[in-house]
Amino acid sequence: MSNIPSVTLNDGTQIPQLGFGVWQVPDAEATPAVRTAIEAGYRSIDTAAIYENETGTGAAINEALAGGLAREDLYVTTKLWNSGTRDWSGEQGRDAVLREFDASLDKLGLEYIDLYLIHWPRPMHGTFLNVWKALEQLKEGGRVKSIGVSNFGTEQLTRLLDEASVVPALNQVELHPYFPQGELRAFHAQHGIATEAWSPLGQGGELLAEPELARIAEKHGRTVAQVVLRWHLQNGVIAIPKSVTPSRIRENLAVTGFELDTEDLAAIAGVATGKRIGPDPQGFDWN
Repeated sequence: MSNIPSVTLNDGTQIPQLGFGVWQVPDAEATPAVRTAIEAGYRSIDTAAIYENETGTGAAINEALAGGLAREDLYVTTKLWNSGTRDWSGEQGRDAVLREFDASLDKLGLEYIDLYLIHWPRPMHGTFLNVWKALEQLKEGGRVKSIGVSNFGTEQLTRLLDEASVVPALNQVELHPYFPQGELRAFHAQHGIATEAWSPLGQGGELLAEPELARIAEKHGRTVAQVVLRWHLQNGVIAIPKSVTPSRIRENLAVTGFELDTEDLAAIAGVATGKRIGPDPQGFDWN
């Protein structure tokens, strides 16, 4: 994994710039998938409570640790699902965060988490700042090395910057060549917040069939997926591609040894549609 660069977060910790995501991977399939990823060289694993695969993910992680991999050499991210079925305001809301964190930690079978994220802001409820204060408490207690958010926009981030004690280390958002999030990335850079992409390769195969990307891939003797992941890395974005196919898991890691030039980057910028694949976080309130 030494050829995969790391990003230094605003709290001084480092995260590999290319990780392995397990969204939509069933719990039973998460164990072999994460095992393959770790064996291939991935050292960053991203899961979430709502994925319902923390147990399977943790099983593979603990296999690797039992096999001699040092815990400090593995970066583990999970996320809080602040469902509307609970009251997330006040002290009871902060207590609920701590219980949810304990449940995730238990399923993963770990003593600490490297990065814990609020999965969605749910701004219509106005409770994310209270939830964030509980994450600050977890960080202060040492059971989380870094805390961050997912799917937050500039309005929610501005409120955290104005009122919170800890600046989010990272914001994980939908980001790919169709939806490059230039304005949000600029805001992150201005405030020292790292950008991480979920669905960095898009969804459904449409992006990977894009003719202009295929041309660039042929030019470099690479796959389209490798070109897209290289685009993320050269833009300073952290990416967490998902696959359960061993060959693709390994393929997605092979993104060094070539460089996209100015012409390539301009061509990739030209495929942007500005359209999301996933929901708009400003109105998303799924429980």
